Amino acid sequence: MAGTLISHSSKLGPEERQAAVEALKTTELDILVVGGGVVGTGAALDAVTRGLTVGLVEQRDWASGTSSRSSKLIHGGIRYLEQLDFRLVREALIERGLLLERIAPHLVKPVRFLYPLTTPVTERFYIGAGMTLYDAFSYTGGRPPGVPHHRHLSKSQLRKLAPGLAADAFVGGLTYYDAQVDDARYVASLARTAAAYGASVATRVKVEGFIKVGERVVGVHARDLQTGEAFDIQAKQVVNATGVWTDDTQAMVAQRGEFHVRASKGIHLVVPRDRFQSSTGLLLRTEKSVLFVIPWGRHWLIGTTDTDWHLDKAHPAATAADIDYLLEHVNQVLAVPLTREDVEGVYAGLRPLLAGESEQTSKLSREHLVGHSVPGLVVIAGGKFTTYRVMAKDAVDAAVHALDGRVPESTTEDIALVGAEGYQAAWNRRSRIAKEAGLHVTRVEHLLNRYGTLADDVIALIAEDRSLAEPLPGADDYLGAEVVYAASHEGALHLDDVLARRTRISIEAWDRGVSAAPVAAKLMGGVLGWDDEQQQVEVDYYLKRVEAERASQLEPDDESADRVRLSAPDIPSPLAAS
Repeated sequence: MAGTLISHSSKLGPEERQAAVEALKTTELDILVVGGGVVGTGAALDAVTRGLTVGLVEQRDWASGTSSRSSKLIHGGIRYLEQLDFRLVREALIERGLLLERIAPHLVKPVRFLYPLTTPVTERFYIGAGMTLYDAFSYTGGRPPGVPHHRHLSKSQLRKLAPGLAADAFVGGLTYYDAQVDDARYVASLARTAAAYGASVATRVKVEGFIKVGERVVGVHARDLQTGEAFDIQAKQVVNATGVWTDDTQAMVAQRGEFHVRASKGIHLVVPRDRFQSSTGLLLRTEKSVLFVIPWGRHWLIGTTDTDWHLDKAHPAATAADIDYLLEHVNQVLAVPLTREDVEGVYAGLRPLLAGESEQTSKLSREHLVGHSVPGLVVIAGGKFTTYRVMAKDAVDAAVHALDGRVPESTTEDIALVGAEGYQAAWNRRSRIAKEAGLHVTRVEHLLNRYGTLADDVIALIAEDRSLAEPLPGADDYLGAEVVYAASHEGALHLDDVLARRTRISIEAWDRGVSAAPVAAKLMGGVLGWDDEQQQVEVDYYLKRVEAERASQLEPDDESADRVRLSAPDIPSPLAAS
C-alpha cells in the first residue's frame, strides 16, 4: 500500500489475535463493531480511517455467514431496473466501478453475461433500452465504469459465443458486463486492511450481552471462544452489523428494533466448466426472478433460489427440491441437460432482507436502513454485498453523531485494500516473478488474483520450504503455502476456515475437501501449535460437516434438510483437546 502511512501490520496470526483481544479488554473504544461480514469489516475500516479507536469482533470466522455464500457478483442488479429502483442500481454501479478500478482490482474482475432473447423485436428493444440505461448509470460516479458497454448479437453470433445452448431456444441476444469476486476472500482482506490501520480485530469472540448505564449502551459482555474466557469491552458507540442475526442481537438489549430482518435462502450449484460450452455467463428469466450461470475458474456457478427461511441461521441447508429447481430451469436452455451427477458442490446462504408486508422474499427490499433506537447502539441491516461500503459509511456516520468532537468524513472511496497497491505492475511482471520463484506462470497468476502484491509473502513461504509449492490432494488449484498463510496471516483458526473460506475447496472439489483435510490440518497445525490429536479433531469435525451437508441435500424439504445438516456438531469452544 505505497504512499499510505500504516502504523500496524496487516498480519492476522495467533499472536496478533491475542494482542487484539488484550486491546479490546483494556481500551475504551470509540466504536466497537459486532459482526465480521462484509458490512461489519467495512464499518471497522471506515471508522478506523477516520482516526477513531476501533474494535471488531466476530463469533465465528470472517464472512462465515451470508458474506461467503453469495452469487460472487459485484453488480448493479439489472433486474432492479424493471422494479424502477434506479437509485439502488446507480449506487451499486458506481460502487462496482470503484471496486474494479481503485479499491480491489486484484480481487474484483469484469465478467461477461449473455441475455438470450426469445422474441425478435419488442424484447430486444425493451432489454436493449434497459442495458443502455445500465451503462449510462455506470458513468455517473465521475470514474470509469471498468467494464465495456453492452452489445447486440444475432442468432448466429449467439451460437458462436455459446454453442452449448439449445439450437432453437433463442433468436439472438445481448451481452453486457458486471464483475465478480471471491466474497469470503474480500471480507478477510477488509479485516486485514482495518487491522493495518490500527483496528483491533478478532474472530471467535462472541457477544453475550450489552453493558448499559441507564438506557445507554456503553459496551458488551464478550467471550473468547478459543479459551472460554469472559471479558467486557467498553465502547462509546456499538455498531450492530450482524445481518440475518440482527433481530437476535437486538433482543439482547430488551428493546424492540426499529425494523426487522427476514432471512431469504438462496442456493447455488457448482458444476465443471466443461459440462457445456460457452465463453460467457448467462442471465435467464424465471417465473419469479432471474437465474445466473456464472463463470468461476474451472467451474460454473448456477443460482439462485429465493425462499423464506425460519430455521438455523448458521447452517442453512439446500434441499433436493432446491437443487432440482435450478437444474430444471437451466436445462430448459441447454443442448445437453445437466444431471445431479454433474454437480460438484452446493452452497446455501441467507439474504438479510428488510421485512415488509410482502409475502414473497423476492419482493422485499435490498435497500439498507440504519437505526439508532437505543442510545449508544447503531443497527445497520439490509443491502447487498456490492454496496457494503456505502452501508458501512452510513452506519459510522450515525455512530459519530453521538461522539464528542469533530470526526472526519469517510475516506474509504480512496482506500485500497491490502494487496491492491502495485497490483497492475506485479501482474505485468508475472512471467518474471514466476521465473524467479521457480513456479509456473499460471500459479503466479492464481496467487496474484487472490493476494495481489501480498503474493510475495506466499512465494516467500515456498522459497523457505519447496514442499509448500505442492497442490493439495483433490484440489489442484490450491498450494500448501496458501494453507500455511491462511493460518499465519489471514486469521484462520480452524480447518473449516481454510477449506470453506480462505480457499473454496469445500464447494469446488469433487470430494468437497475430504482428501485435502488431513494435509491442510497438518500444515495449519505447524502454525497454530496443534498436536496430532488436535489435528484429528479438526479433520473429524470437517468430515462430519461434509457428510451432513451431502445428506441434507437429499432431503425433500427445509425442515428435514435442516435437521440432517445440524446432525454435524460445530467445533466446540473451547476445543475439547485444548
